[in-house]
Amino acid sequence: MGSELVWRWCVVGNGLMRYFYNNNNTAIAKASSLYLSSPKPKPKFLILTPVPPLALVRITRSSSSFSLNLGQGYSSSSSSSNENNNNNEKKKKGGREYLEMTEQELMRECEMDTFKASGPGGQHRNKRESAVRVKHIPTGLIAQAVEDRSQHMNRASALARLRTLLALHVRNTVDIDTYSPPPELLTILPLKSTLRSSSSGPQIGPNNPKFLLGMQALLDLILAVDGSVSEAAKYVGLSTGALSRLILSHDSLRMAVNQLRASKGLKPLK
Repeated sequence: MGSELVWRWCVVGNGLMRYFYNNNNTAIAKASSLYLSSPKPKPKFLILTPVPPLALVRITRSSSSFSLNLGQGYSSSSSSSNENNNNNEKKKKGGREYLEMTEQELMRECEMDTFKASGPGGQHRNKRESAVRVKHIPTGLIAQAVEDRSQHMNRASALARLRTLLALHVRNTVDIDTYSPPPELLTILPLKSTLRSSSSGPQIGPNNPKFLLGMQALLDLILAVDGSVSEAAKYVGLSTGALSRLILSHDSLRMAVNQLRASKGLKPLK
């Protein structure tokens, strides 16, 4: 193709269509198609009505697969292996699954960009794009870190903050009629909880990586009882006062609970 033509990938059915455009931004109707469901598609040329092109953010390619990040908040991928072709049938992840991901698994669901930010560094300040911002594509949550001169350290900090945001803002479905507190919730409860046993271990705090799972489970329960702390307390074997003190002892948890209560027309905890 000549140097004056540009192309964009567009999603058409279960395939990807590459449209070529001239200087007048007019799509050429005859375009090559690449079907996701076949590892060795036969060459085809189709005349189709052009669909609105998706902004192409990033494309990577290897001998066996390609991956696209599309500019409307979705991630699409295809591979020649049968295993990867079945990925489209995977069940939608919930909040718990996100928190249980490794750093590498979580990064695969994110877009990351670097930028310059004011901060420590003396004469080296702002000379390198060491600040990191990560966006979790499935949820749209964004976290960033700017405090270190090391991009690697800032990426780790941004991912840790993203995990906190996922715990605070992504809810799991709770069947309140058959509810029993999950183990991760029991571990963050005070020892006075009547549902705690010796197998629950000592109470853990925010510095423990497993605290996020417990905090998320507590927020799931509070949402399921329409923001009522007194009702939630009955399900975790605590008095209303004891559960309120637990919530108020952690700023991020307190703010998340108050947001849930506000959405139900309830007054904030103080």
